Amino acid sequence: MVYFEKSQPSPDCLDIEKAKSSGDYKCGDVLTRIKDDFKNKCYICEYKEPITINIEHFRPHKGNLNLKFKWENLFWSCGHCNNIKLDNFEDIIDCTDIDENIENRIKLSMKPYPKEKVIVEALDTNSSTLSTVKLLEDVFNGTTKLKTIEASNLRNKVLEDIKDFQKHLINYYTDGFDTDDKNYFLAEIKRHLKKSSNFTSFKRNIIRDNDEMRTDLEKYFD
Repeated sequence: MVYFEKSQPSPDCLDIEKAKSSGDYKCGDVLTRIKDDFKNKCYICEYKEPITINIEHFRPHKGNLNLKFKWENLFWSCGHCNNIKLDNFEDIIDCTDIDENIENRIKLSMKPYPKEKVIVEALDTNSSTLSTVKLLEDVFNGTTKLKTIEASNLRNKVLEDIKDFQKHLINYYTDGFDTDDKNYFLAEIKRHLKKSSNFTSFKRNIIRDNDEMRTDLEKYFD
């Protein structure tokens, strides 16, 4: 998970819809703004341009109108992650809160080979960190038989992205390429490291785990 800044102020239509007997929190420009805020990525698994999209309530509203229509509580999620989270994870890290320091609390990694599971490591002992780790383990490695198949498909997408990122890293650090080639490889690396990229957390952790690459490339984390 990476930090996303939620745009302000909240859409005017949310207060209007909240006052109705059957108001719709997907009113006005809510969908467009949430899509832009989260870079069209599921905030949990970081899959970009998911084909199943839910407006997810970060804190389950359970009939509470304030939470149901609160702008800061509306997140962009894929169906796979939303169906796993549901009301089962109330104490997780808020990726829209810059003070949560999310990228230094959880480490996501996967060996670049088929049939590998995602490793989710807690970097502190806060209850929200541990709960988020459990959520991410369920998302990437599965729960029910159906969700395990979905998780396997998701890991295949992670693997594709890591392999492409790895290719550009290897080329960038290989002697024999001219300046134009090196600049191309660096541009691709920078693209992979942006928070708008697929599965950004995995690739940033690859960089963090290598002292030389961290010195060279961490400055491109946006």
